[in-house]
Amino acid sequence: MTISATADEVAVGGPTESADGASTLAAAREQLAAAAARLGLDEGMHAMLSRARREMTVTVPLRRDDGSTTCYVGHRVQHNLSRGPGKGGLRFSSAVTLDEVRALAMWMTWKCALVDIPYGGAKGGVTIDPQQHSAMEIERVTRRYTSELAEFIGPERDIPAPDIGTDEQTMAWMMDTMSANRGYTVPGSVTGKPLLIGGSLGRTDATSLGVAQMALAALQHVGLRSGQTTAAVQGYGKVGRGAARFLAEAGVRVTAVSDQFGGVSNPGGFDFDALDRHVRETGTVTGFREGDPIGNDDVLQTEVDLLLPCAVEGVITAANADLVRAKAVIEGANGPTTPAADRILDHRGVLVVPDILANAGGVIVSYFEWVQANQAYWWTESDVRGRLRERMVAAWADVARTAAQAGCTLREAAMSTAVGRVAEAHRVRGLYP
Repeated sequence: MTISATADEVAVGGPTESADGASTLAAAREQLAAAAARLGLDEGMHAMLSRARREMTVTVPLRRDDGSTTCYVGHRVQHNLSRGPGKGGLRFSSAVTLDEVRALAMWMTWKCALVDIPYGGAKGGVTIDPQQHSAMEIERVTRRYTSELAEFIGPERDIPAPDIGTDEQTMAWMMDTMSANRGYTVPGSVTGKPLLIGGSLGRTDATSLGVAQMALAALQHVGLRSGQTTAAVQGYGKVGRGAARFLAEAGVRVTAVSDQFGGVSNPGGFDFDALDRHVRETGTVTGFREGDPIGNDDVLQTEVDLLLPCAVEGVITAANADLVRAKAVIEGANGPTTPAADRILDHRGVLVVPDILANAGGVIVSYFEWVQANQAYWWTESDVRGRLRERMVAAWADVARTAAQAGCTLREAAMSTAVGRVAEAHRVRGLYP
């Protein structure tokens, strides 16, 4: 048997973290520090909230289809458990680092608190490029990662969900592995799984729908009507694709979209049925005949009313924030705007709907799925969407009201609300000796 290390493992499995992961964590901690200062939290409380409750790093050996063995690194970070079990996605990407997972877990804590669902924040990742592996290899990685963490995850402890590089099939493998280890089926151990084994109607496009709802709320907030507005979507994937379609159905003209390979623009808007066929056939939006080729940076700088960064962290920075020409930025991704860029956009009068509000639709419906699984009673799609809208609209109203009363940005209002709720949960529970 041959054992080899991959470039993925060497790049992210060593003792140092990438600059991107470190900067993402620094951004998350800077946001927390600002909220802690506004709330007047003492140093001890701030210190507890800035650190993860529990971190697990595991080796994930993979037996390849050719008989060789490759080792990857997996992480699971449970940032805070004071308001309930951990909740957060699992991503498969060669860019995964422990610092990145720490930041994403922290943002999950604030997101769950902001929309007032009884979860803490968690996140996981494996340093693997799924595009370089067969389905059988990805299944083996998933099951090994799950078994390594079996004592730390589950419906009462930490409930994973899909993220970048993972999907409902990944969740099915995780649930089956958890169930096999326990000796009985545990449908609440993950969310975002197939309907056939306890998934929820409305879960697949929940994040996209929530992003679109917040985008429409932002339009109203700045005095625009959806039938007379335009949008650009950076990151035409799980979240961006659905959000673009929902906005188009609401009358917003989406004039530019992009993915990791590039982008296309069409001032008249897109035929999304045709665009989606092209993406299924080619794996990218580039080369779509009904649009002109543009770069990812061009999408961020497109003159539109709404800009939706829906891909990864840190795409709007101090280097390009002055070039953003949208009236409002709706953060479909986690952490797409750096703190320095946030200040620039605020100074320029660009409204930013923060990630912990804008993309909370996914975790809200994950909560609904978990509730349904625990009760063994499933809701209709109309029920799910109606309750999602209620939660999103209530959270928007709460954040907008707080921002107006305090004279601060939507992010400052959202973070103050979320951090305050988690800090209060800490106080009520007390500190175990």
